[in-house]
Amino acid sequence: MVMADMILYPFNCKHHSMFLIDAHLAPLKLKRETSRFRFIIKIGLKIMSRMLPGTRALRTLEAAGRHLNFTRAADELGLTPAAVSYQIKEIEDQLGISLFTRTSRTIRLTEAGAVLLDAAVESLDLLGRAAARARKMQRGVGLLKVTLDGTVAAKWLMPRIDAFRKAHPAIELRFDISYELRDFERDDIDVAIRFGLGKYPGLAADRLFENVIIPVCSPALLNSGKPILEPRDLLSHTLVHIDWVRQGITWPNWRIWMAAAGVEDFDDSRCIVFGDSSHVIQAALDGVAVALADFTMVANDLSAGRLVRPFELGIKIPPEFAYFLVYPEGSAHDPRIVAFREWILEEARHADTA
Repeated sequence: MVMADMILYPFNCKHHSMFLIDAHLAPLKLKRETSRFRFIIKIGLKIMSRMLPGTRALRTLEAAGRHLNFTRAADELGLTPAAVSYQIKEIEDQLGISLFTRTSRTIRLTEAGAVLLDAAVESLDLLGRAAARARKMQRGVGLLKVTLDGTVAAKWLMPRIDAFRKAHPAIELRFDISYELRDFERDDIDVAIRFGLGKYPGLAADRLFENVIIPVCSPALLNSGKPILEPRDLLSHTLVHIDWVRQGITWPNWRIWMAAAGVEDFDDSRCIVFGDSSHVIQAALDGVAVALADFTMVANDLSAGRLVRPFELGIKIPPEFAYFLVYPEGSAHDPRIVAFREWILEEARHADTA
């Protein structure tokens, strides 16, 4: 799970006042939360521009100007540093201007180079958006592209998706599995399933389900080895959770859960931490640990008996934060999105709750 600056929101746990973070996406700072589905940082340009013909020089200039290092630019573009240097020199010769000031150790943009770099970034972005629109026009009305993170895809959507396919055989679903931000205008995406506040200018957002963090483990672990009869008994087992800390702000972990359970002297130094919730869930499924997991993401495993809850205590996330189905307001009446929206909202209403 790739993380940037955290989305912060308050959480109270007994005598502990702290904050939870969005651990399901690569979020931006809170003040930029509303742009998370529309804004793509410059580093993302390399992904789309590789798919655009005739943009080699622009891509080379953009990468070199962003990195201020021909070697790193070359690694990104799949070229040699000499090839990057040659392409930059070729641009300079054609324009009759110097783009970079070079020393034996560093390079830096000239004023003219900065102007050209900004133009290259804008041009790649404009071409990328145009290419995405063209692809949507070309692929017609039968294909619906959905972006969502891997955990939601594997643990919640995929077990249900056959029902949608049977109800709407004319709609072909294609999935973009990613924790990265996506831009509807440039990334050829129709709808997104994401976690956040659900307030995104120009985008519609329908609440799907909320989150409760609960302890889970395999039945084998619960029924063998040292018994788990009260929260303190968990200290004899391996405990795993997601660990994200930014500026002292922490996503719910075993220390928080133990405090809520009345275990005040808990030492979390032996906990195993992961950056991806899927790894936490898998550790519990493998029978090697007791995990703190999002109830929605393990509901199927609980129903199937692959996981059990040793204790009912769960930590609720504030209701303003939830999973949302997100799509451009201008696409709200698209028959494909209408069908998918109605189906997924119905599935969410019937989902098990903690």
